[in-house]
Amino acid sequence: MFPQLLQLGSFSLHSYGLLVAAAFLVGLLLASRLAHRSGLDPDLVANLGIYVAVAAILGAKLFLLLGDISYYASNPGQIFSMATLQAGGVFYGGLLAALATAIWRLRRAGLPALRTADCFAAPLALGHATGRVGCFLAGCCWGKPSKLPWAVTFISPVAREVVGVPLHISLHPTQLYESAAELIFFAVLWRRFHRPHRDGAIVGLYLALYSIFRFGVEFLRDPANLSFPIAGPLSSTQWMALAVAAAGTYLAARRSTA
Repeated sequence: MFPQLLQLGSFSLHSYGLLVAAAFLVGLLLASRLAHRSGLDPDLVANLGIYVAVAAILGAKLFLLLGDISYYASNPGQIFSMATLQAGGVFYGGLLAALATAIWRLRRAGLPALRTADCFAAPLALGHATGRVGCFLAGCCWGKPSKLPWAVTFISPVAREVVGVPLHISLHPTQLYESAAELIFFAVLWRRFHRPHRDGAIVGLYLALYSIFRFGVEFLRDPANLSFPIAGPLSSTQWMALAVAAAGTYLAARRSTA
């Protein structure tokens, strides 16, 4: 809807980038607060968050490129184009890169893995909710055509040029579906964190909740947004969501009783 919030000469302030930056700062503050409550060093946790955030961005972009490798191989200049740089990337690519980086940094910092991960679960949900609003404003990650009363129509030529969203067609606002769900998850996780729980219960609950929801919302997303070719009856994202949901459910159920 509003991919550019401000244009001054050659300088552009993009809504997606601004919201992602705000989400990162707020998430980092909340994670540090929860770390203090858990008896962890807030500075170490904040440093971990910075490493993980950078890894998540790079991983999401890498999976974006791999998902359309034939196009980028034929058009290598597009790798560093504004369309690619402004695209959100593939969430699960960012998640895998973030997990790998977190394991490395946790070992170096001597932080307990599951307890530390619990501190990031609720802030991650809030940050993701904010980021999806940025997706909506930028026009990316759009849904299939819809005749529902709350369907949205994109009209910005800039959004069309940058992310390829179809204009003047009523679409499912899948970005807002996901943002609303993540806000609910944040509230659930925040409340659960402040109740007695074993290490790993909170992050396991988040992985299960988000993956189950993501599995469902993928049916409403436009096929043009699929990051990898269809793998059988489901998209590759849905297969990955099932695997992550199973892991999260196991972790939450195994450690949910204090």
